[in-house]
Order: sequence, then structure tokens, then C-alpha cells
Amino acid sequence: MQNYSQVMNDFVQKHATGLIVAFTAGAAVLALRRWMAGGVCRSKVRLEGKTVLITGANTGIGKETALDMAQRGARVILACRDMTRARIAADQIRQQSGNGNVVVKKLDLSSLQSVRDLARDVQENEERLDILINNAGIMMCPKSTTEDGFEMQFGVNHLGHFLLTNCLLDLLKKSAPSRIVIVSSLAHEKGRIHFDDINLDKDYRREMSYRQSKLANVLFCRELAARLQGTGVTVYSLHPGVIRTELGRHLYPTLALWQKVIIKLFTSLVKSPWEGAQTTIYCAVDESLANVSGLYYSDCAPKTPAPQALDDAAAKKLWDLSASMVGLA
Repeated sequence: MQNYSQVMNDFVQKHATGLIVAFTAGAAVLALRRWMAGGVCRSKVRLEGKTVLITGANTGIGKETALDMAQRGARVILACRDMTRARIAADQIRQQSGNGNVVVKKLDLSSLQSVRDLARDVQENEERLDILINNAGIMMCPKSTTEDGFEMQFGVNHLGHFLLTNCLLDLLKKSAPSRIVIVSSLAHEKGRIHFDDINLDKDYRREMSYRQSKLANVLFCRELAARLQGTGVTVYSLHPGVIRTELGRHLYPTLALWQKVIIKLFTSLVKSPWEGAQTTIYCAVDESLANVSGLYYSDCAPKTPAPQALDDAAAKKLWDLSASMVGLA
């Protein structure tokens, strides 16, 4: 035993500097990981008798949000493009939550007709809609267009949700107090609405397109909140954080090998889908937000968005343009 203790003592003395560096680095990584995890929704609100619709709820933070809503007792509608994956996700959510009131409905946000079909289904078959969560999205895909000819990222991330939300407003008002939650991104801070070339036909860059669509989300929230004052329907936009999800599936194959290696190393530090869903859940249920509307959130707390996201004139101009594009004008 003495020999073992002596050996360990000698080892520590010889490698003291290395051990200190390793310990410090490990502590720094753990601290960074905790910081990256962000806030957690602490609300214990129950949602029995309430109905929640979540777009893109078959995977990632959408699925985690759906599971949380089901665990709170809500009727949960998974509005998804891939019905096979949606049904599998719904089965898993029912089993994990013990709530059998989880249903799947078809929604392809790249098709305005699909959006209208879902809205009509919900209006005809649902008695109420208490929480609408615009979660689905596409990120940095190659240049392509929606069924209706719009640039894909702007069409899916903004226009599809713009139309869906407007089509469901009467039911949301009828169910008030109700909430609309719009998942945006920190990427909006570098975004600009290209009013003179909204589909980016003159100069398409995938990151520019994504940033435009995420800025559109925040501006939509701001204008919608203004229009819904006094109705009992409140609106929130948010940045969920950097998360391990499928959202970057279009970007990853285009990266250089060294970039892929860095991403692999960085992956262990970013948020899990459960962690990434916390701000969405917070905006959907937290009691402290009942009389607040139109703000932007990150890590379960209000955050000031980029200056261009506070431009009321741009928000109104985007609303008018969007309404014209989807046939609501």
C-alpha cells in the first residue's frame, strides 16, 4: 500500500502542471456545457381541456415540446409533412406521457393548399385551439422553390406559418386566453428583408435566405401582436439555442472535412432537443407571460432582438407583402 501511495505521489509531483491544465480544461468544458444548456421552464401549469397544435413535431425540439404538452394533459396535434414519421412520434409520445389524446394531421408548409387544408380540418373538427406553436423549419437548403413558386426557406419558415396562423385566428380568439409561439433564431440578427427581391432570384445565398426568413419570424410576431391587442391572444417569438437536431441536414454535406470535424467536436457542447425546447415551452405555458405579447425570448427570458427586428414600418410592410403573396390581401 505504501509503495502504491508513493508511486501516486511521485506521479502527481512529476505531472503537476499537466494535471492542473487537464483539470482546468475539464472544468471549463463543464462550465461551458452548463452555460450552453440555457434556461429551463419551471412552470407546473396543467393543460387538461386545452388543445395545442405544433408544426414539425415529429422530431427535434418540436417532438420534445409535444411530449411536454402531452405530459401536462393537453390534446396535442402533430402537424407534419412526413406522416409515417409523425405517426411513429405520436405513438412514442402517447407511451411516454400516458396521454392517448395525441393526434397527427398532414401539413406541408411548402404548399399553400396543404396549409389551407389543415386549417380547414382544424376549424371543422376542433372545438378549440389554445396554443399554436409554429416550430417547423428548413435551414440553408440549396436554391429551390415551393409548390407556389416562392423561395423555399422564406416560403416554409415564414409564408406557410403566416397563412396557417391567419387561418386559425378565429379559433384562437374563440379559445382565448390563447397563445401563438413562433420559433425564430439568433440568425435574424444578421438578416435583412429584401423587399425588392423577396425570393432572392438575383442573388441567392443559403445563409442570407435563412437569415431573412428568421427575421421575418420576429417581425411577424411584432406586427401580429399589435393587431391582436385586446383579443386575449398573445404572441411570442424566440431563439431556441444551438441544438443537436436534423435542421442542419442540408448544410452539413456541403462543408469541408475540417469544418465537419469541428462540428463533431462541438456537438457534445450544444443543447439537446429537450434543452432546446425549454424556451418554446416557457413561452407556451409560463404564467408570468399571460399579459405580455410581441416580445422575443432566449433561454426562458426576454431578450432584445436586433434593431431591424424592432422596425414597425418594416413589420407592417412585410405583413402586407406576405398577405398578398398567400392570397389574403
